[in-house]
Amino acid sequence: MRKFLKWLDEIAVTNQENNAAKWLERIAFVFLTLMVLSAPHSIAATQTAWITGMFVWVISLFVKPRRKLVKTPLDAALWAFLIWSVVSSVFSYAPDISLDKLRGVGLFLIFYFVINNARAKRAAIFLSLALIFSCMFNVVWMPLERIIGRGVEVHGVSSSSPLTKAIFVENNNEKIVIKDGDALLEVNKKKIREPEDLLAALEANETARVKFYRPDYYLTVQIKREDLLPGANAFERLGFTDWKKSRNWRSMGFFGHWTTYAEVLQLIASLAFGLFIALIAKHRYFAPGSRNAIKDADKEHSDTKNSFFAPDRFPLKAALTLAFCLAAMSLALLLNVTRASQLGFIISAFSIALLTGNRKILLFLAAIILPVAIGGLVFLQQSRKVEFFDSKDESTRYRRIVYREGFDLWTENARHFLLGVGMDSIKRYAKDWRLFDDGKLPMGHFHSTPLQLVVERGLPALLLWLWILGIYARMLWHGLKIEDSSPDRWKTQGILLGCFGGLIGFFASGLVHYNLGDAEVAMIFFLLMGIGISILTNNEKRITNS
Repeated sequence: MRKFLKWLDEIAVTNQENNAAKWLERIAFVFLTLMVLSAPHSIAATQTAWITGMFVWVISLFVKPRRKLVKTPLDAALWAFLIWSVVSSVFSYAPDISLDKLRGVGLFLIFYFVINNARAKRAAIFLSLALIFSCMFNVVWMPLERIIGRGVEVHGVSSSSPLTKAIFVENNNEKIVIKDGDALLEVNKKKIREPEDLLAALEANETARVKFYRPDYYLTVQIKREDLLPGANAFERLGFTDWKKSRNWRSMGFFGHWTTYAEVLQLIASLAFGLFIALIAKHRYFAPGSRNAIKDADKEHSDTKNSFFAPDRFPLKAALTLAFCLAAMSLALLLNVTRASQLGFIISAFSIALLTGNRKILLFLAAIILPVAIGGLVFLQQSRKVEFFDSKDESTRYRRIVYREGFDLWTENARHFLLGVGMDSIKRYAKDWRLFDDGKLPMGHFHSTPLQLVVERGLPALLLWLWILGIYARMLWHGLKIEDSSPDRWKTQGILLGCFGGLIGFFASGLVHYNLGDAEVAMIFFLLMGIGISILTNNEKRITNS
């Protein structure tokens, strides 16, 4: 225990003058770590750790000697964004809904929690590696889950099967046909592992609620016992001839939606990629003049077998570990089949490679991404039955409609243009404004962060958000130019590269996803922002003190 507390004090840089303050700072850092470990998996656990840690940290600010709050160039933009969100909520068409929605806007406070408790570069590095390590649990599980399979994928469904007489209770008892290839997943909220599970539930109840998957939808329908067919086994009574475990779905990790998982994954994968690129950029054949340097070094060693991969020259274990993490994350992102997030990660990766200014790395990246992209397109077509850019795809059609409706609503009058209609006010007034194709489409949002901001909070909100991103990008850009001779330089540079790439990918995918409104994604975005700015803040302290 004593060794752990010593390590904790060193990494958290706790207050050594006051024992009460020291314990409060220890507890705050522990909850910061728990928040990081929970972030790739559970919003409930993440928010619990964050709120608890924030509470403890705020208490520590009142214990002498008091620590000064870390000030950053982002402060004015972040607080202005919050203030304008409050103003637009007050003038919302549904102020009660919009003001309640401010809880989501307040997620930017995670940024302050991180930069004020990660007081050393060692802490920022630890938190970054902890985030990648934790994410690997769901990433490794994704292909294993696919191998195991799930549910009952039905084939040979007859026209008289009770599956063809299912009622979609969520849409005015509309009849819906379960057809070949659909995967039956749950009956009365219990997992279906074989056809007999569904038959047993129907025989025991007059009706059963069955959840099934059909790319890209999860639907719940009601099936009646009276529609069962006569027969001696489950196949005859349920009216299909064959079944198998389903292995075709969009991976979601431990979240409730595939888009959330894709956005989280691309942010963390960008961090891992930044670290990997920073590691190899200064070693082996990727570094300028490295061929001659390696030859010269090998001549100086009688045992050339191990000299090439000597620990002080090329950390092979770290490179292989990061390569494995990247490969696993890329596979999970491929199995997720969310096109915008996949493209966002590709843009992120190329932006990271461009920042290194190394042509060898760019060629290396292109050689890897090209075959992977081709394989991804084939997998996309087979799993979702759509092309990467497909005008006939339902999600593309949905976006075209809501983009037009959102723009028209925003430009309808001066009030909408300046203040917006209020966050989530469409939940109450969608019918009055004839949104979602006049009610023919499911109610959702506008599937674009910039459009969602201007429609809900007016043009100033979008300008303020772009101001935040611009300052953040500029700080990372300048931070990458700072000379650093410390042994951990590749780690800090890699984290900054990953944060920059994640920012680019987040913005790119946000053009067609409202990822800022997804709490799980926003929390990780602000978490990474805090880690990145923490490194820059500590670099500035080192330069000032030197």
